[in-house]
Amino acid sequence: MEDDYKPAVQSQRRPVGEPNPLCSQKRRVFQIPIDPQDQEKTTFTCPYGTFAYRRMPFGLCNAPVTFQRCMMSIFHDIIEKTMEVFMDDFSIFEDSFSSCLTNLDKMLERCEETNLVLNWEKCHFMCREGIVLGHKISKSGIEVDREKVDVNAKLPHLTTVKGVRSFLGHAGFYRRFIQDFSKIARPMTHLLEKETPFVFSKECIDAFDTLKKKLTEAPILVIPD
Repeated sequence: MEDDYKPAVQSQRRPVGEPNPLCSQKRRVFQIPIDPQDQEKTTFTCPYGTFAYRRMPFGLCNAPVTFQRCMMSIFHDIIEKTMEVFMDDFSIFEDSFSSCLTNLDKMLERCEETNLVLNWEKCHFMCREGIVLGHKISKSGIEVDREKVDVNAKLPHLTTVKGVRSFLGHAGFYRRFIQDFSKIARPMTHLLEKETPFVFSKECIDAFDTLKKKLTEAPILVIPD
């Protein structure tokens, strides 16, 4: 049965003050053991024989949920106090450099105790800003990732339903930065309705160009005083 628990990403995207470490695990799969009585449920056959996984692999419907629950359990006493966790992305924060080092040390000790392996190539330590879950996080606030926005800004007018769906998916990722996003995108979302003929009308072109413009001019979101 599929677990309906969905990890939240918003808490990861918080402005940072002093330099903070951003860490990522080497891999989110093959780290969590599967109960021996359930291993047979992962059985597969290949030219070399029949095998079953002993550790959680890619592809299991509840693998992401299981992994997030595991991370929440491991760091339960420090989440939202000194660090945030979303899947295999960790961010550690504090108001001072020395306190941040202390929090980092505590997190690394917890990783050692639980045999969590970090991907050092993706770890950034003592950063004043960084890209976290597709957003630029800094002391100033939360911004869009300009590299992602620039890709959308260069797109030509769309010619297929698939293209419209893809664009709205990418633009919708930053909808919190665009006031009245749904209202602006309405002419384009209408094209996604069943049995609607694809006509990229002037209204669609205006909506498309407006969303691209607003993405490039997206404001910085700050925490209210």
